[in-house]
Amino acid sequence: MVNGRLLNGTMEDSFEKLLHRWMDGDETAREQVMTMVYAELRRMAGYYFRNESAGHTLQPTALVNELFLKMSAGESISWQDRTHFFALAARQMRNILIDHARRIKAFKRRDPQISTAWLHRSKDSEPRLENLLTVDQILRDLQQLDTRAAEVVELRVFGGLKESEIAAALGISIATVKRDWSFAKAWLVSRLKE
Repeated sequence: MVNGRLLNGTMEDSFEKLLHRWMDGDETAREQVMTMVYAELRRMAGYYFRNESAGHTLQPTALVNELFLKMSAGESISWQDRTHFFALAARQMRNILIDHARRIKAFKRRDPQISTAWLHRSKDSEPRLENLLTVDQILRDLQQLDTRAAEVVELRVFGGLKESEIAAALGISIATVKRDWSFAKAWLVSRLKE
């Protein structure tokens, strides 16, 4: 592995075999998978937190740990391959973050904020903060309008996946990922302006 990524078909095959053994209830395989992917999941979690304030009540390591707990305790998942694993991990991270935001809002009666720097065209733009639960609701609205575009946003923003990884996860071309991202970004910006 280099930077948490599997390098060749042999390692990919090994990873898939471990996933299937995990599905069959092999706890050792589950532990091996978690060891293999920890660094990459930590990177994905860090991607989300890179624009957050230092005082955020949930940190990348805690997010990954909670993800592991949910993946281990939840119902059995029919893993297809490494890409499918990371796509589901990105979705689960988003759900954990939303649940966390709801708990904080219930406790403090305020909605935590999320940076929307990912919507701005240039890095020189002043990043805006939006309420996390508002962003979640807008993403749910986008999902009703265009499910695949919403999945592209989720994998890119919450999963930190690259275009090629998103294309593989969704079984579409990179050009389609780019079109979906452009559409979703424009739609999200217009909704956030409202």
